[in-house]
Amino acid sequence: MPERYIETTLRHVHLRRGGREVLRDVDWTIRPSERWILAGPNGAGKTQLLKLVAGSVWPEPREKTVRSYLWRGERHSSPAEVREEIGYIGPERQDRYERYGWNPTVEQVVGTGLYRTDIPLDPLTRDDRRSIAALLERVGLAALGERRFLALSYGERRLVLLARALAARPKLLLLDELLNGLDAERRDAALRWLARTRSSALPWVLTSHRIEDLPPAATHALVLDRGRIIYRGRIERAPLEKWLSATALGAAAVDEASPIVRARSPARARILVRLAQASVFLEGRRVLEGVSLEIARGECWIIHGPNGSGKSTLLRTIYGDHGVAAGGQIERAGIEPGVSLDAFKRRVGFVAPHLQSSLAATTSLLARLRSSEPQQLTVDETVVSGLHASFGPGEPPSLVERRAARRALADFGLESLAARQLRELSYGQLRRVLFARAWINRPALLLLDEPFSGLDAATREDLKRELEALAARGATIVMATHHRHEWPRCATCELELRAGRVRYRGPVRHRGPVNHRASGTAAARGQFVRPWRSFHEPGYNNSEHKAPTVKGAGRKARGATVRPAAHGSETVKRHKAVAMKREPISRSARTASREHRQKRCDAGSWPDSDP
Repeated sequence: MPERYIETTLRHVHLRRGGREVLRDVDWTIRPSERWILAGPNGAGKTQLLKLVAGSVWPEPREKTVRSYLWRGERHSSPAEVREEIGYIGPERQDRYERYGWNPTVEQVVGTGLYRTDIPLDPLTRDDRRSIAALLERVGLAALGERRFLALSYGERRLVLLARALAARPKLLLLDELLNGLDAERRDAALRWLARTRSSALPWVLTSHRIEDLPPAATHALVLDRGRIIYRGRIERAPLEKWLSATALGAAAVDEASPIVRARSPARARILVRLAQASVFLEGRRVLEGVSLEIARGECWIIHGPNGSGKSTLLRTIYGDHGVAAGGQIERAGIEPGVSLDAFKRRVGFVAPHLQSSLAATTSLLARLRSSEPQQLTVDETVVSGLHASFGPGEPPSLVERRAARRALADFGLESLAARQLRELSYGQLRRVLFARAWINRPALLLLDEPFSGLDAATREDLKRELEALAARGATIVMATHHRHEWPRCATCELELRAGRVRYRGPVRHRGPVNHRASGTAAARGQFVRPWRSFHEPGYNNSEHKAPTVKGAGRKARGATVRPAAHGSETVKRHKAVAMKREPISRSARTASREHRQKRCDAGSWPDSDP
């Protein structure tokens, strides 16, 4: 029955944060049975609007301002009476667990939803456990009940918090970027759950920056730009493609199938990082097993795989946050016995969700330490901290350091934010600040973990072009992502992980254009669109896209390190023919192959590889 759910009304609402007006004259009503998409660019005010609806922030007190909630026949002028009936899921809520070191089991986290507490207080009953198991089954996490929350991947944590919100039986559900960080299978499960809400009068609001993430169950849309409502009404007439399409928002269209010209590298590029049979354990559980990998200067690696496959753990292991278990080995260029690992970290740029959580924790700590001052950590202080592989300034930044910070901010179009405090930024703006922080050192190696998460379409395309420009100047990039269309054109190699093990390691297997519009259209029809398919998946048509020949296929099965062979199409065909005839390759043929690969490298198609 609709009266069981909350109707929210906003009239002439204004909101100021940090002395700036972030919402202006907002009129909006969310009724039972309505399911809203909230869209707009980074910094438009979407998250602040959700927080205002949830009762976490307060509007400016003005004569005509109304914020009211109708529930069970009574109208409430304050959110205090209904706050516990509103479910809210967002990046900041998720980051609290890492910020405060809360690390209960998944079952306990969902249990806090039953009792509407932040942390577990009482033991769970048998009925509680039964209800929690059913909720975890609904979101596809039935096997993770005993795992620790902070041992999960970013996407898995998001779904655990969805189960927690559902455990509280909300009367209004606010979903801030729910689908961020989810692999194809988890995203599909979340979209199916959203589709099933059609049979309920539960109202919900979902923010999204991706046209392909629009659930077919949505009935209405609201578009914000610079704090003002641009559109409010039925979703059929909403200009969502205009605001969620990269080209419509001003990002220049590029041919994703064409290679990018890269800086010329020596025939044998220097190895920056080498892992050999590396295994990593976290919370007593093996997350990576027997990973072997070499990252050479000038390469651009893409790491992909399902949630929980070990992508983030691998990046943090390369960076030095996690150690390799006995029997494995990791070598980093320039790091010899007696040399501090900090020397390596200062030469590496890192962008990752956990760093954003650390920034929030640092800002909160500084707010307490500087209780006598109104100031908190600023954007330029954050960028300067990248020079020292730390968060927050130690000594006051020098003039040279501030100039370096301004140059890095300029590279990413953030000069106007230099003096702003972090708490004034949107989640997407803060992610761009992390890019500038990572680039301030002009690092030899960039590690990027879901770097475009929470960014609008235009910003994603701008940053992707920036990465391609850095690669063209010789930068080495290792990037983890779930979205095939986010792969930069400079990508040269890919690593596919599954359950902590290497499933594929070698040259990029398929390079072709991605039809974003078709994906969004199919999603609107209720069809799930997967942007890429693994060569190892059942049903993949190998006659259309064949993986390049790789040396040492037999050794790969035994866990040995495999180096990619020549990647040119003519070379691949010749190697196949030679393999069929079982004839050795002559010295002249090897020389021709090497010359051919150098021409391909100069053209920008593939990296250097040893003959």
